[in-house]
Amino acid sequence: MSAQRLTVAQALVRFLARQYAERDGRRQRLIGATWGIFGHGNVAGIGQALLESAEDMPYFQGRNEQAMVHAAVGYARQSGRLSTHAVTTSIGPGATNLVTGAALATINRLPVLLLPGDVFATRPADPVLQQLEVPYAGDVSVNDCLRPVSAYFDRITRPEALIPAALAAMRVLTDPAATGAVTLALPQDVQAEAYDWPEEFFAERVWHVGRPQPDPDQLVAAAAAVRSARRPLIVAGGGVHHSRAEIALKTLAEATGIPVASTQAGKGSLRHDHPQDVGGIGHTGTATADELARAADLVIGVGTRYSDFTTASGTLFTHPGVRFLNLNITGFDAHKLSALPLVADARAGLHGLTASLHGHHVEDGYETEYRDAKEQWEHRVDAAYEAADEDLRPTQPQVLGVLDGLVTEDDIVINAAGSLPGDLHKLWRARSRDQYHVEYGYSCMGYEIPAAIGVAMAAPGRPVWALVGDGTYLMNPTEIVTAVQENVPIKVVVLQNHGYASIGGLSESVGSERFGTAYRYRESDGAYTGAPLPVDLAANAESLGMRVIRAKTVRDLREALAEAREADRPTCVYTETETADTVSGAPPAQAWWDVPVAETATRPSAVKARGEYDRQVAARRRHL
Repeated sequence: MSAQRLTVAQALVRFLARQYAERDGRRQRLIGATWGIFGHGNVAGIGQALLESAEDMPYFQGRNEQAMVHAAVGYARQSGRLSTHAVTTSIGPGATNLVTGAALATINRLPVLLLPGDVFATRPADPVLQQLEVPYAGDVSVNDCLRPVSAYFDRITRPEALIPAALAAMRVLTDPAATGAVTLALPQDVQAEAYDWPEEFFAERVWHVGRPQPDPDQLVAAAAAVRSARRPLIVAGGGVHHSRAEIALKTLAEATGIPVASTQAGKGSLRHDHPQDVGGIGHTGTATADELARAADLVIGVGTRYSDFTTASGTLFTHPGVRFLNLNITGFDAHKLSALPLVADARAGLHGLTASLHGHHVEDGYETEYRDAKEQWEHRVDAAYEAADEDLRPTQPQVLGVLDGLVTEDDIVINAAGSLPGDLHKLWRARSRDQYHVEYGYSCMGYEIPAAIGVAMAAPGRPVWALVGDGTYLMNPTEIVTAVQENVPIKVVVLQNHGYASIGGLSESVGSERFGTAYRYRESDGAYTGAPLPVDLAANAESLGMRVIRAKTVRDLREALAEAREADRPTCVYTETETADTVSGAPPAQAWWDVPVAETATRPSAVKARGEYDRQVAARRRHL
């Protein structure tokens, strides 16, 4: 058996460059590139290996470790989970900065490979710079923070241990039921240690991503449940997109007439103008979908994990005899809400269900009902989008309306946190399966800009929009520099409303009077009620190298967005938005969300909010 003498870092980079994922006969590279910020712990190991392997492993320089993970996640989602990026960091704060990004990846079931440096395995000096000393355990480092947020974790303390660990890492990255953040912690001395590697370790490997078929008995039971239902409703989740099952879902919906609502992750599973699409569901959903949910006697979940926003914290599905049928690739999710499980790949399961339901169709009256309700909701969307006077500042929904009038199927819209996800879920008219990219599993502020970079790398030539509120922008604007350096022509839309609009509204609703949610001067009584701070986010973006277009009015905004869409360099459109207190805003929440209110309080606002909370929580239901 021949061997190559390489360092651990060199061997790992060479191995990663030869891994491929394949599904439905389509093969693509599993690790498309590596992001890195270098310090002690990876500069002389992975850094040196990447320098030697520049032709085989592209490298991108990031500015923030968390943001590098977000970029990799955006790339992975846009690539259908068949390709992702690796992220390497130094030890200490570089490694712990990965935790938030790792949690986001694992919660959203999106693959990303994390390669944090670690302290010396041989302990020649103890402690070293940035080392956490744990008196009761000598083998613990800060990288252990990544264990609970990783789908797979290993620490490579000997060169030969890399072989089984690397293979296990690839297995998890390509497992559609178990994927997420995969962490290989790399002690800095081990990275630089040489070893005689078997040639077979560097052979090209193709990891097949299968489509598990439904169990025949489960399929029979599922079809029987659908046939017996009078008011069935499909809830499309992110699994529809991960499986590329949009056409299969469309076929089932058209054949049976069953309406399709969507979670944040599942929006776009059907085009917005498809007759069976009834929009978003849950706390941020449409009135059409939520009213159907309240009356549904069978809820068919496809690739959804039923977050509390989807179920309105257990208060949405109120039909006395409601049952659940869950098509999911994981048994864990398929059994939620005491459902009848159909454990399978989403596309395979939908094909099987469509065939089993041949000739079955919902009653005409039910179809007429939801189509009429859909049309009425569209009028509400039009009203929220409309600007009676284009020489005034836009509201947030009007910003979305202007963008809605500009985009085509090619455009991709990215968001994650604040009030925008609610407005987008209710209002946005998704034109393609991948246009709507809202990260709402972790709803992580600071995701949008780096994710847009990753998406643009995976979809070159397509307009990619990062919609960013002022609060989110202040969390993580640094990857603007990366977009400029790599000339990734993302379009960043910054909406300035001088505070945390979403949490401010929530604060008011639970009796906390918008405490600590505005960007204003502190008054002498300690309250932040003074004038808005003179913070110029447009100037900040410009200082980081981005071209910035300021839009003061709706008319300005239309021109600015059109100009940004055609730009071949990173471009920012900045606008101050009007509040919904003075002009038409988005429709309010159509379903409840559980945020516990103080049971005892002295302020009248909190006492009143508690009364409303007790009324709402009484409607919660355990589906057993």
